[in-house]
Amino acid sequence: MKRSGTADLPLHYGKVPPWLYERMSVLGLSIIEVILMDYGKDEVLRRLADPFWFQSFGAVMGMDWHSSGITTSVMGALKRSINPNSQSLGLYICGGKGKFSRETPSELIRIADKTGLNGTELVRASKLSAKVDNTAIQDGYQLYLHNFILSDNGNWSVIQQGMHESDGTARRYHWHSENITSFVEKPHTGINGISRGKILNLTDTEASENRKGILDISHTDSAEVMKDFARLILPAHHDVRASDVDLKRLGALLYVTREQQPQNFEDLLMLEGLGPRTMQSLALVSEVIHGAPSRFADPARFSFAHGGKDGHPFPVPINTYDESISILRKGIEKSKLGNSDKLSSLNKLHQIITEAEKDFTPDFDIQQVIEEERQNSWRLGGKTVFGDAQKPSPPKPIQLSLF
Repeated sequence: MKRSGTADLPLHYGKVPPWLYERMSVLGLSIIEVILMDYGKDEVLRRLADPFWFQSFGAVMGMDWHSSGITTSVMGALKRSINPNSQSLGLYICGGKGKFSRETPSELIRIADKTGLNGTELVRASKLSAKVDNTAIQDGYQLYLHNFILSDNGNWSVIQQGMHESDGTARRYHWHSENITSFVEKPHTGINGISRGKILNLTDTEASENRKGILDISHTDSAEVMKDFARLILPAHHDVRASDVDLKRLGALLYVTREQQPQNFEDLLMLEGLGPRTMQSLALVSEVIHGAPSRFADPARFSFAHGGKDGHPFPVPINTYDESISILRKGIEKSKLGNSDKLSSLNKLHQIITEAEKDFTPDFDIQQVIEEERQNSWRLGGKTVFGDAQKPSPPKPIQLSLF
């Protein structure tokens, strides 16, 4: 079973403000729709089962780039926007946080009745995935969120998250039906969370004899148990620093969208008339849609699309966010009518950025970029959970004293 990776997730409290949640629902649906059009339902499930892509997806939607809150908020927004369109999309999202997670079996049975899928097997998959992560992997985390994402062809992904009682950190677990041969032997595509040394993991291949003989796997070194994991360490600090992003990729993106446009995009009719700030956001949205799996190792970079609700790296630029949504929605509607030029242009934008990266040498201060974004935030309708971004005060003149 392929394990996608791990990430440390500091637990964040608080609610997503309505002005962001509404936009997350629309942008999330739009991104999923484009992936469906270009790559199909199985690819959507595959992406959601990738913890690196999922964290980047949440960051591009304006959530805090490193926090556990991405899981609850992104899945809640997707469920809200996808389920009313499930019949046309062929995707269904069940479960959620707390009491909503316990409604998953009944939701799956109702979907099975509509689609003709085997509801009993789907319920079994849901319950077993939760049972394994709560019991077979004794890592100190108790599940409090369980989402089951199902396509009408019977394939599915599971995203669930647990909290560590002693320190309030979170660990997220990803499952994908495509690769599962056994629920008790390496079933995960990825587990996100802070490493805590030795754990009891009865799902590891090396634990087959342990399961048979009820032996104690806790004597196994955790590095050996987790050797298939590519580790993404998400730090405790909330601000975005140079060490958190791939500077070559971010620098190339900023150079192309800010300094080379519009000459570089003369043939991209979709982008005509758009300023460099919206181009910057669209380039990152396009990467979430079309980027290769290797491009999501630094989720912090995707927060440069629409900022973060807590103001890191900068307030959410509402005007730019709405422009991004408008372009995607128009492209999707035209594509449904047989004109895919706008969505093709979005893919070409991604290709232009990746081509520019080849010969790009980063030579910029990321903190200057962040400060520039913050200074201009009020012009773009910047918002955080604390309120609207304010126009910077002019510098006070220096008063010299003669006495």
